[in-house]
Amino acid sequence: MARIGDSDLDVFPIGLGGNVFGFTADEATSFGILDAWLDGGADFIDTADVYSAWVPGNTGGESERIIGRWLAARPGARERTVIATKVSQHPEFPGLAAANVRAAAEASLGRLGIDEIDLYYAHYDDADTPLAETVEAFGALVTDGLVRRVAVSNYTPERIAEWIELAAGGPATPVAVQPYYNLVHRNEVEQHLVPLAERHGLSLVPYYGLEKGFLTGKYRTPELPVGASPRAAAAIKFVTPHGLAVLDALDAIAQTHGVSTGAIALAWLREQPAVVAPLASASTVEQVADLLDAGRVPITAEEIAVLTRVSTWTPPSA
Repeated sequence: MARIGDSDLDVFPIGLGGNVFGFTADEATSFGILDAWLDGGADFIDTADVYSAWVPGNTGGESERIIGRWLAARPGARERTVIATKVSQHPEFPGLAAANVRAAAEASLGRLGIDEIDLYYAHYDDADTPLAETVEAFGALVTDGLVRRVAVSNYTPERIAEWIELAAGGPATPVAVQPYYNLVHRNEVEQHLVPLAERHGLSLVPYYGLEKGFLTGKYRTPELPVGASPRAAAAIKFVTPHGLAVLDALDAIAQTHGVSTGAIALAWLREQPAVVAPLASASTVEQVADLLDAGRVPITAEEIAVLTRVSTWTPPSA
């Protein structure tokens, strides 16, 4: 298990992304995925109030409702899970003004059917709301028992530092940051965010750990396969000599351990400085086994070094 910041939240070192629930996984499939996750000894589930408002006919909150109905149908599941969700992007609760943060948190609690959110993220920064107002609103949620700990997602290092200063060690002090980070998207996080996280004891909970499927090895040619997922177009842009060299290294290490290419990609990420639990989603029950492997495979220091070396990318000079 891995501890998030200085909190008492100890989690499996991979987090299950709930962005697919109500999107590419219907409710029955989502229940099966969640069952396999819990039965496999994992506990960390990440969602957001906006998931999946982008699907025609959805209004937002679908993922939280599915998770809530699953928790209600599985006695004891709540006590065995750590639930993270986010605020700022739901169509009915946009932004991070104090009243909206409170209303959105209460709505999320209702959809999830729980009394307290374990980890509550400011999903995206809100330039129209004074940061001090947002920080105070998050602190009040902790003080009032609606939220256990606070986190931020998609914030710049400068704004995170400002949040920390405003929180002044109080209840709104963040324990985690959720950035876009993986083997083929490293530079910005490693240069600017990791040093900040290490200074302040923040844990990184990266999303897109599998780069929309590219790091599973599913896409190796620049042509879209028949029946490709909605994310395939974004994934195939990494089909370059550099990207394919990363896949070759992943393949070799995965074969040594008898696990999938994607499991090794997540295992590398889980071992990076300040990272506590990379996020990845599963659209089928069968995919859950790879995520469980990712949290347990004993990747060696030498294997980590190989992947770090082959995935290093230097931007071209201006």
